[in-house]
Amino acid sequence: MRKFMATYVRWVEAFNYRVGRFAMYLIFVMIAVLLWSSFTKTMPNMRPSLWTLETAQFLMVAYYMFGGPYSVQLESNVRMDLIYGNLSFRRKAFVDCFTVFFLIVYLFFLLFGGLNSFAYSLGNFTQDAPSFLAGLVGSFFTGGPDAAAEKIGVLERSRSVWRPPLWPVKLVMITGILLMLMQSVAELFKDIERYLTPETDGKAA
Repeated sequence: MRKFMATYVRWVEAFNYRVGRFAMYLIFVMIAVLLWSSFTKTMPNMRPSLWTLETAQFLMVAYYMFGGPYSVQLESNVRMDLIYGNLSFRRKAFVDCFTVFFLIVYLFFLLFGGLNSFAYSLGNFTQDAPSFLAGLVGSFFTGGPDAAAEKIGVLERSRSVWRPPLWPVKLVMITGILLMLMQSVAELFKDIERYLTPETDGKAA
């Protein structure tokens, strides 16, 4: 079991590390979009771009959601340290096991809500999101894009003047939540390992 946990931690952290490093550069893309927005608003004889503000917001969502697991992996997330800092190494590991469990439960509920919201953005106005998404994926693999398109209803769109469809940003959100959930399980495995072997220096095997 401990070998499985070590393998899981190694694979998940390697994947989230690469995703997080990619997400770091999205901030420069967002800056470029906002600079273009400012350029079109200040230059004469140019119409202000309608897509820039929402595109920057969507990029910020991707930056935040994909960078979250990476920041947890590096332990750069904000933590309250009133009593925790005075605990022994083994007690810290025990407290971490306890608290990360609640994070995992929260992320499960968040993922379920995100899947419902994603299904809604594809035109599914019922509450049976898992069946709808499973049928959508199944029809894509059996009949191709045309068969999948038949299952898609009226796409949910933004209320702005640009009115982009919202399913891409919602897909980014549920992907980020899933990656955070995987990283949280990896953190739980690392905390268990630290609790069982307190003589280590605090790093996972």
